[in-house]
Amino acid sequence: FLWQEGHTAHASFEDANVMVRQALDLYRRVYEELLAVPVVPGYKTEKEKFAGGHSTTTVEAYVPVAGRAIQGATSHHLGQNFGKMFDINYQDEKGETQIAWQTSWGLTTRTIGVMIMVHGDDTGLVLPPKIAPLQAVIVPIVSKKHPLESFSEYCGGILKSLQDQDIRCKLDDRSIYNPGWKYAHWEQKGVPIRIEVGPRDLENKQVRLVVRFSGEKIDVGVDDLA
Repeated sequence: FLWQEGHTAHASFEDANVMVRQALDLYRRVYEELLAVPVVPGYKTEKEKFAGGHSTTTVEAYVPVAGRAIQGATSHHLGQNFGKMFDINYQDEKGETQIAWQTSWGLTTRTIGVMIMVHGDDTGLVLPPKIAPLQAVIVPIVSKKHPLESFSEYCGGILKSLQDQDIRCKLDDRSIYNPGWKYAHWEQKGVPIRIEVGPRDLENKQVRLVVRFSGEKIDVGVDDLA
């Protein structure tokens, strides 16, 4: 269980509140822009807030299969209570001693679990493209009549063109597994796009894209792929 945590001290309630909202918005962006998980920002109730603090903000995600919300991350306005207890003070511009207004905020590896619960299905993982280690995998549809060697140059060119566009991709040229096994393998791993290349694709200079999250199949000209 890993986490990222931040603490700040401020000269005023308002400055601390700005920090609280900035941290919360950063966490919202992590969920929505990287993990493709919509969240609802808001405040915790008095009973749920950080004990001893002034207020707690949160981003809450919704898990469809459970029908429940899950706390995604929190950002706390701690007020001055802890400053008074632990003598956390500073000198202001007039040289007078003041108690600091504090904040605390954190994000944990719970984010990974939330992403899996929101996007995953009975087949396995479904990974958003921005965080997927592999964004696309190329699977040649080999057979006795069409061995791997007949696809090597074509698939190698596709791989290079995608890598030149900074797309994280891989050519699955393992000879010990058939195409169907590879399909299931990469679906379970959650790779966003599978690129199938069969004999007809070679003839038509195209590929078939299979989208992991929807199962949609799209035939695309190889020159339009990247």
